[in-house]
Amino acid sequence: MNRVYNFSAGPSMLPEPVLQKAAGEILNYEGSGQSVMEMSHRSGVFEGIMESAQSLLREVMGIPQNYKVLFLQGGASSQFAAVPMNLMTGSRKADYVLSGQFSTKAFQEGSRYGDCKAVASSKEDNFSHIPYLDKNEFRPDADYFHICMNNTIYGTLWHELPDTGNVPLVADISSCILSQPIDVAKFGLLYAGAQKNVAPAGLTIVIVREDLIGEPQEGTPTMFNYGVMAKNDSMYNTPPCWPIYICKLVLDWIKEDIGGLKAMEERNVKKAQVLYDFLDSSRLFKPCAEKDSRSIMNVTFVTGDKDLDGKFVKEATEAGFVNLKGHRSVGGMRASIYNAMPPEGIDKLVEFMAKFEKENS
Repeated sequence: MNRVYNFSAGPSMLPEPVLQKAAGEILNYEGSGQSVMEMSHRSGVFEGIMESAQSLLREVMGIPQNYKVLFLQGGASSQFAAVPMNLMTGSRKADYVLSGQFSTKAFQEGSRYGDCKAVASSKEDNFSHIPYLDKNEFRPDADYFHICMNNTIYGTLWHELPDTGNVPLVADISSCILSQPIDVAKFGLLYAGAQKNVAPAGLTIVIVREDLIGEPQEGTPTMFNYGVMAKNDSMYNTPPCWPIYICKLVLDWIKEDIGGLKAMEERNVKKAQVLYDFLDSSRLFKPCAEKDSRSIMNVTFVTGDKDLDGKFVKEATEAGFVNLKGHRSVGGMRASIYNAMPPEGIDKLVEFMAKFEKENS
């Protein structure tokens, strides 16, 4: 069986040991005589899966006890509305940093529920860097301060968190969750779609400090109410059972095979450095993100010639390097090198890029 190197921005590749284990259990999970996809979410077997997944996430991420872990549905985009509905309940103000498409969408959605202010933006530079912050623009009475930590489309990452004082920091960590250690205590709330580093599409993770769970805005749908979801241990309705099961397997893989998030970070930094080193020395390919803002998850680059970009993507696909076409707002190419991408995948991609450069320079 030939497996391609999948550089998709999401849904992305999963670790092969996880896929192999899931394949071995797909018909009969731990002697239950049924697949996880078939069993009742109210059964003792699945409750054990849910409890294990939540417990492992707490352990691997070092989540403090005064935070709730919610396994929800609707994708990270649903949290663009759920966050303001649940948190923008005091001053009805929130500050947002616009560092890419998803933070901009979050700002636009949040503005439907209160007074949202864009305190900084790098849009004028096509989001090629994390914006400069002027603390004089921050509002001390804001209910929260929102960032998107890793910008999938543009290949940028917050390497230093903003100092928001007593205002809770909220972050969309969809494309960098589990890629490196995060000090959860520095945030009021973290949220992520699972389809990049955690599980198949369908699971959304919310990690929220307990004191921020209160009475949401009037008219908030029950399914968006953090209090209801926390009280029901994420099982107010049928949860995304299969993605939660895969999440458990991925967390096991990170803990047992990789050695935790510090080891994962070292692995990811080395992978990214191999690709960035090549790009920085290349005569043909140029990286898009500024050096001090570069992501270790999404690497964006161009040749400067759209036709040549297209030729590269076509030939790369034929060679087994798939989903390298960049987002239309950036163009060129994007290599999403999430946790499951093995180091040899980067080595072979760079080897192919060097060959393409030699043939087309």
